Amino acid sequence: MAEKIAFGVDVGGSGIKGAPVNLDSGELIEDRFKIPTPQPATPDAVVAVIAELLDHFGLAQDVPVGVSFPGPILSGVVTWIANLDQSWVGVNLAEAVRQGTGRQATVINDADAAGYAEVAFGAAKDHPGTVAVMTLGTGIGVALITAGKLWPNAELGHIQINGRDAEKWAAASAKEREGLSYAKWARRLQRYFSEIDRLLWPDLIVVGGGISRKHDKFLPLLHLRPKIVPAALRNTAGIVGAAVLAWQDAASAQAAATPALRSDPATAD
Repeated sequence: MAEKIAFGVDVGGSGIKGAPVNLDSGELIEDRFKIPTPQPATPDAVVAVIAELLDHFGLAQDVPVGVSFPGPILSGVVTWIANLDQSWVGVNLAEAVRQGTGRQATVINDADAAGYAEVAFGAAKDHPGTVAVMTLGTGIGVALITAGKLWPNAELGHIQINGRDAEKWAAASAKEREGLSYAKWARRLQRYFSEIDRLLWPDLIVVGGGISRKHDKFLPLLHLRPKIVPAALRNTAGIVGAAVLAWQDAASAQAAATPALRSDPATAD
């Protein structure tokens, strides 16, 4: 069987990373290549870096490409942005990548990409129910997957907790900014995750982001109804998720373009 390959790009505030992914295993085929995010991170500058990543790996033209991006995306268009240049708002990212690289690309919110990767290959693999994948970093990213179906752009890091935007109060950046101990930070996470549980009733919560490497310091302090576990893929999740979804889009497009075989009664023997 031919190896299923797609290319994933993960656009971040400090770096833009890419690698080809084996979609049978979810593993990177080559080490990811990272280029610092240009400053200012305008659409033209970021797309130029994506083109450089693609050139670096010398990919065949038919390899599907997925781009994970730090903002909500509707029909390929960036609707809001926090950590890149504000000129992104209203830009059709899919079209910008096509013009800048000559390739069609699937574009997806970064939390959604990471969450889908955890369901496809990571801590939530084969889970039949509703999974909430939460990435704790500069903000709080949230992906919701129910029975394998992704519900995109769930910006639940911005729900109000005690009259404040949750991610400004409970993200990993808040812990660092305020010098909180893990115990004090866990109390904020308890309040936040309890609210998520009250609103969504997930069967499983998966916690990702760089700080998930130290999950043993705070996850045991949480007492929640759903099971809560650390993410498995960590810093490759955005790349893997973008690649998986790009492959699925390419397969769907190919199926739609292939005429169904049928017998014609007028010509049948």
